[in-house]
Amino acid sequence: MYVCMYICIHTYVFRHKLYWCINQHKCPWLRAVLEKEIICNRRHQNNPPLCISSMLQAARGTVKPSQNFNATQDAEVLYKAMKGIGTDEDAILQLLVARSNAQRQQIKVAYKTQFGKDLVDTLKGELGGKFETLIVGLMAAPLAYDVSALRNAIKGAGTDEKVLVEILASRTPQQVKEIVAAYRKEYDDDLEEDISGDTSGHFKRLLVILLQVKLLSSALSLCPPLLSSRLFDAYMKLAGFEMEESIKRETSGGLRDLLLAVVKCARSVPTYFAETLYYAMKGAGTDDDTLIRVMVTRSEVDLFDVRTEFRKLFACSLFSMIKGDTGGDYRKALLLLCGGDDA
Repeated sequence: MYVCMYICIHTYVFRHKLYWCINQHKCPWLRAVLEKEIICNRRHQNNPPLCISSMLQAARGTVKPSQNFNATQDAEVLYKAMKGIGTDEDAILQLLVARSNAQRQQIKVAYKTQFGKDLVDTLKGELGGKFETLIVGLMAAPLAYDVSALRNAIKGAGTDEKVLVEILASRTPQQVKEIVAAYRKEYDDDLEEDISGDTSGHFKRLLVILLQVKLLSSALSLCPPLLSSRLFDAYMKLAGFEMEESIKRETSGGLRDLLLAVVKCARSVPTYFAETLYYAMKGAGTDDDTLIRVMVTRSEVDLFDVRTEFRKLFACSLFSMIKGDTGGDYRKALLLLCGGDDA
């Protein structure tokens, strides 16, 4: 099973190597799947693969650039909200959540220019808890946020496999290329080597393969999706059940989570994140780290689509689940990021 899945991951970007996979691999059902995929590709040259259609549907975030934006005025509002005794948390969240990330970066510069202080450091000193984590996350540039999340996942106490899986499975090849370069620049370390040194077994091997494949696909300007819908259909016909079911039956632990994430992101990235958010809040307790990370990173990308998929899958709205599972200014900020109730 492990080898079969490795080959499947290679095929999603190395379509030109499918013949090699067939000749080298001894698994009969996988050979049949790959052969069928080649035939279908020849017959449907004009049909866009699954990834392209999903990419066209994406880029529907809930946070948009503010009209009539003025970084200097926004910096003044934030300064007044944190000046003197007490902090106006509501003013801070209402302003920052309503600005795009690019605008927040301009506000940081304006704040430093006007008041000689680092805005993020000031926010850290005035805020606290999960609300602070969320606001500080919103202030980070997307690339820097991913790089920092990966570093903390690797270098912290233990390994946060969930973060490694989420970022490497869901980001595009171009994004992964930028992450690797930024990681080296920021920490003078190689991301692949750090991952290899902090993980083990099949999980490590698959993470490294995924990282290498995305880097090479970026260099070759290949399509980022993992597998085409036709390959999924062929697998279903041959195996009698979905690929996800096969993964659940035959793998466990971090490897299982990574393989499932890879396949789910191939089918639909918004659906993957809808499920991620649901299970972060389901049951006793809340995985606030995951909740914050997904809300921050998808707010300008596809959170509207994530909301739609969430409603379809779980018969409740993302808005209502956040409202019932969080509180205070933290909840207010998350609900503003969510952008509306689909009840």
